Amino acid sequence: MSKIPPHIIDDIMQASRIEEVIGEFVSLKRAGSSLKGLSPFTDEKTPSFVVSPAKQIFKCFSTGKGGTVVSFLMEKEHFSYPEALRWLADRYGIQLPEEKPATAEELASITERESLNIINDFARDHFMHNLHESDEGKAVALSYFEERGFRRDIIQKFQLGYCLNTGTDFTTHALEKGYKLEYLEKVGLVKTKEDRHFDFFRGRVMFPIHSVTGRVLGFGGRTLFTDKKVAKYFNSPESIIYNKSEILYGLYYSKGDIIKYDNCFLCEGYTDVISMYQAGIQNVVSSSGTSLTKEQIKLIRRYTSNITILYDGDAAGIKASFRGIDLILEEGMNVKVVLFPDGEDPDSYSKKASTTELENYIKEHTQDFISFKANILMKDGEEDPLKRAELIREIVHSVALIPDQITRTVYQQQIAQTFGIGEHIVTNELNKLRKNVVAKQLNTPEINEIPMEIQMDPSVQTQTTKKPSIPPGEVALIRVMVKYGVNEVQTTQFTEGEETKIKTSVLELVCHELDKDELYFSHPLFAKIHQIFVDGLSEKTLYPSSFLKKQEDQEIVQFVSDLESFNHEISHRWFTDHHISTRSESDDLEGTVMQAIYSFKAMKIEDRIDEIRLRFNDENLETEEMMELLAEQMAYENAKMKIAEKLGRIILR
Repeated sequence: MSKIPPHIIDDIMQASRIEEVIGEFVSLKRAGSSLKGLSPFTDEKTPSFVVSPAKQIFKCFSTGKGGTVVSFLMEKEHFSYPEALRWLADRYGIQLPEEKPATAEELASITERESLNIINDFARDHFMHNLHESDEGKAVALSYFEERGFRRDIIQKFQLGYCLNTGTDFTTHALEKGYKLEYLEKVGLVKTKEDRHFDFFRGRVMFPIHSVTGRVLGFGGRTLFTDKKVAKYFNSPESIIYNKSEILYGLYYSKGDIIKYDNCFLCEGYTDVISMYQAGIQNVVSSSGTSLTKEQIKLIRRYTSNITILYDGDAAGIKASFRGIDLILEEGMNVKVVLFPDGEDPDSYSKKASTTELENYIKEHTQDFISFKANILMKDGEEDPLKRAELIREIVHSVALIPDQITRTVYQQQIAQTFGIGEHIVTNELNKLRKNVVAKQLNTPEINEIPMEIQMDPSVQTQTTKKPSIPPGEVALIRVMVKYGVNEVQTTQFTEGEETKIKTSVLELVCHELDKDELYFSHPLFAKIHQIFVDGLSEKTLYPSSFLKKQEDQEIVQFVSDLESFNHEISHRWFTDHHISTRSESDDLEGTVMQAIYSFKAMKIEDRIDEIRLRFNDENLETEEMMELLAEQMAYENAKMKIAEKLGRIILR
């Protein structure tokens, strides 16, 4: 709970590589000097998420989010500022000072989300200890895993565990540690009945379910009893940290290989993932026994556009799973299917076969979704013309969901060839069904013509959010302070009528000018940044923009990162190539700074003049007060003229 010292924060920020960390969440591709990928914060088809390794910042142009690697972790994983720093320290092997026991005030300030995460981490460690250290765990649970063919290193890697069958082992230990019963119940580890508290997962082997960064969000527990009245699997209930429709089991371990091989194998259960991983095929995830959701598909799409579904050979619900294929197609992704032999699933088959045999089986039995659907559906009525027509219509409906027109055309040709019917017939049916799909997307009863933007990209957003206006004079001045604050400029000082040229920093010059006229930033964010600079100067310290990017206040971090995301300088190379002479704002930094200062002052004067004019509308205004206001207005009008002259000289020179 102790605060991380500033010099350790510096070490963490220096060691952290934003492209490496974000690369664990998003498939990034080189785009000039930057990296680009699909936003992890919103649903989009066209990449608008940019990472700058040189500046160590990111910018999501779809949502407006931006900042440093710490900002990203706070936004994506809902980490607190210290949690994000600790995660990075752990990843890059930076030693943190030993934690001091938390004070009562610190414990009270821990958020509910943090509390639930801490409890899940404790539970994972407790269950792992039971598995490897307790007599019951070794005799019952560890032997079960080993009988299933899991190696010790894989058991350790996936952090598998065991909840003792006593009924209260975990509950007792958790309460003794001081964890709140309320939170233990919220994560579903403890149940209460008639004032009696007991372990929800008692007598079950435990599968921790991780976030993309490795946080334990929940658990799956499998019973080791054969009693048919007892549910085979229990899962943690939904909570503020666990939403099963947005999580894929194994993604924490597989994301690197999914990016590497540009494909994600999707199976059904926990043991399918673990066995495939142990067999050497590690780009594999599971929907954890639930029906595939759009959120899970979007999660995969951050890493690849290709999904291969692995079906059990005797899966009774294959037809029901067609909905999952349609969802994948609707999201604009490519889907293929592998059907294992009768009586086999990815878990059992991967234990029988060598890695090479498993790879070859998958390669030889991978089908496109059209062939797969046709083979499954035609088993029941291959010779029945009506059933055959219905089958074709169902496959065409799946193709109609695909947003990309070229991909639809390719599949359209394949359907015509596969079923021996005219391509124009498939086209007509496809166009009719496509209109229904788009009408549903637009939430209208029917449409006659598909809008061009939907034809091109159904994710196009037409709504715009109106942002509150920010005084442009304030933006210009704070930008100069952030961008050039530590730079040195030459300015003129008048002492007893004599003019002296002195050198000072941009920050000292701006803060002096504002303090002299008692001027302040009205925008709260800019006021906070200004105060940081003032505090630094009081300690004889000039804070560069890199200091601002280490602040806990992420609004400051995002603003500074946004400034660095856009190049305000005109490209010298472009003008050199075209033999055009120009100067950038840094070539005349003194002029740039003074223009920003005078523009700021002119804006403040104009604001005050407007306030005075409004006061004149007051019917109760006394004559004496009116004369004072007039005098004040004239003084401001004169000041405005002088500033305008100075601005003119700065701009002209």
